[in-house]
Amino acid sequence: MMEFLTTLWAQFLSTLPLFILILLGYLAVKIGRWQKTVTDSLTKFTFYIAFPIMLFQIMSHFSEQSQIDINVLFVFFGGSFIVFAFGCLVASKLFKLTGSESTLFAMGGIYTNTVFVGIPIIKMLLGEKAIPIVAIIVIFNALILWTLATVSIEFVQMGKFSGRSFIKALKNVSKNPIIIGIFTGIVVNYIGLPMPKFINQSTKMVSDMTAPLSLIVLGMGLAEYKIRDKLLITTSICILKLAALPIVTYIMGKLLGLPTLELQVVVLLSSVSIAINCYMMARQFEVLQGPIASSLLISTTLSSITTPLILSIMTHLP
Repeated sequence: MMEFLTTLWAQFLSTLPLFILILLGYLAVKIGRWQKTVTDSLTKFTFYIAFPIMLFQIMSHFSEQSQIDINVLFVFFGGSFIVFAFGCLVASKLFKLTGSESTLFAMGGIYTNTVFVGIPIIKMLLGEKAIPIVAIIVIFNALILWTLATVSIEFVQMGKFSGRSFIKALKNVSKNPIIIGIFTGIVVNYIGLPMPKFINQSTKMVSDMTAPLSLIVLGMGLAEYKIRDKLLITTSICILKLAALPIVTYIMGKLLGLPTLELQVVVLLSSVSIAINCYMMARQFEVLQGPIASSLLISTTLSSITTPLILSIMTHLP
């Protein structure tokens, strides 16, 4: 027990600086009363410039990394689909939510903040060698989850769905600057295009600043949300996201025999807070906006404890 608690404390201290940066961004808006335009501008810079450059820089050296097990995708998204189905069942049977509300409830339980929180935490706890694994998941994450939500809600509202939803989601994802950064880096890597030293150094400098900047920006964004009513629904979403999803992901990873590093990456990714994109979904479909916004705040706060706890438990499991 003492060994476990020592490991847990060490993991908590390792992730604490990340959540302090989130708090810093939150306080900058709440206490400093910065204009919303500042948050919007920094978010836009981080998403459209910093992250694409960082992922380009990492993926341009992709061949230097060890081979990635394709089972990573089956484990991560397989676990997500299982929890999504369970979440829909809980929402409809326990909370008597409508079909659209059940979809967003379940989506809150699986939509991981892979970019703004997942990448910094993985980089801090597992090192840069784990980032290409995350990048592969990021490529498919937006496409699969936006398509899942869109098709589910369309099916509920119309009783049928068409290929138009998938094509629309595919077009939106293809324009995503993060996806463009990843694919451009992979292309540069595999065609063997020599990178001038000054470009390599410049992208490395941007890469180094991206993770801390993204956490500050996340904190600034969270300052816009408030904890509203329907706290039982909010709590249930957080339990699905922070407990059920990592447990299911771990079991699937073990069953498919994922190597240790890949298993740690997918489980840690599944354990971090809900993505702001999920709130964007709630606004787009005009359902459960309050509970999803509350879940963003609560899951981000709680994951500062639950994510180190999950990593500590994994290191002591056979």
